[in-house]
Amino acid sequence: MDGKTFVKVLQILEKEFPKWNAPVVSLMARRDSRTPYQILISTIISLRTKDEVTAEASERLFKLADNPYDMLRLSEDEIAKAIYPAGFYRNKAKTIREISRILVEKYGGDVPDTLDELLKLPGVGRKTANLVLALSFNKPAICVDVHVHRISNRLGIVSTKTPEETEKQLMEKVPRKYWSKINDLLVAFGQTICKPVSPYCSRCPVAHLCEKNGVERHR
Repeated sequence: MDGKTFVKVLQILEKEFPKWNAPVVSLMARRDSRTPYQILISTIISLRTKDEVTAEASERLFKLADNPYDMLRLSEDEIAKAIYPAGFYRNKAKTIREISRILVEKYGGDVPDTLDELLKLPGVGRKTANLVLALSFNKPAICVDVHVHRISNRLGIVSTKTPEETEKQLMEKVPRKYWSKINDLLVAFGQTICKPVSPYCSRCPVAHLCEKNGVERHR
């Protein structure tokens, strides 16, 4: 699949995905009114955690503190209690408090808007950094999670072993104006239609364009 065909896939998915009952869709609605700090912290909470749990945990935490200054007034135990049962909630509580301290001491309470600076924050990898850049600052960035990595290979737009390789190949093949759409569209697609095992190819709106790489059985 070439970049032009992949863009066609994205355009089709963009029309279809509001119909899907995907957790990421409700999570996106919450993001719309969030600050860069809240998006960053929600993304930290979301790692290895279901979208529904992330949304509820974020709401509880932000009722207590929705900025780094107020967050530093909370103890790690208070943060951990608020975000439970998010995966690794105690480690995330420590990370959230440390990120808040760094933002206050080094950035005047603001979230940095460059990839290099975001990657200096504890617990922030390329996936988190790119999501913050795209959602908070409207900068072209491709957030590659397990859904994006898997589906991009299945479609045939990339042939990669790691999310980092997937990000690089997508950046080379896809016009920048589509970068920030890739994550939300493919995550919703992966949650509802393009399942890891036995995807619903019979009702997939882009089945005619997909190379179905690695698909051994489908519905």
